[in-house]
Amino acid sequence: MKEQLIQEVQRQMLPYLNNAQLKQLQGVLEGALSGIELSHSAGMIESAKVDTVACFINAKRIEGCSEKTLSYYRQTIASMLSGIEKEPQEIVTEDLRKYLTEYQTSRKSSKVTIDNIRRILSSYFSWLEDEDYIVKSPVRRIHKVKTAKVIKETYTDEALEIMRDNCCNVRDLAMIDLLASSGMRVGEMVALNRDDINFNERECVVFGKGS
Repeated sequence: MKEQLIQEVQRQMLPYLNNAQLKQLQGVLEGALSGIELSHSAGMIESAKVDTVACFINAKRIEGCSEKTLSYYRQTIASMLSGIEKEPQEIVTEDLRKYLTEYQTSRKSSKVTIDNIRRILSSYFSWLEDEDYIVKSPVRRIHKVKTAKVIKETYTDEALEIMRDNCCNVRDLAMIDLLASSGMRVGEMVALNRDDINFNERECVVFGKGS
């Protein structure tokens, strides 16, 4: 409760003090409140009532993120808040480290998945900091997770010929050749419509990730 109160005082003083002064103010408040018991007041911190997740999602939507990406952001942040059981303004670095460790252990998630979660939480808390909801992002001290770089192997000419030979009709053969010659993703090919193809010029328009 004390830490939350100190953070709120710092947040409200952001427009008037620099970082060094805010740090000094934190030390003064911690000393002044030492040994004092505080109880929560429903109206003490008005900013806690703001649905910061919805505001963050709206901000990312304006930046042009797809609805699929926004849904993933929303689920990831909501899962974190539910797991830690604190308001965003109350969360500290150790809370997030514990959450990420327990998440990886319980779900046996890969390092890539954990780093994706860390990246989303970093974006969320950085936005909270920029919008003056918090003084400093608790994710700053959580570094990027080191992951192994996997180089995907390309199909050999022999493998492509085997796939062509096993095509049952012209449609399947056209799909194999289109994927091999253009480098488009399977999902992009599935979304391709006849109107997107210029058969005279042998060209097509492909809409990939991020529209």
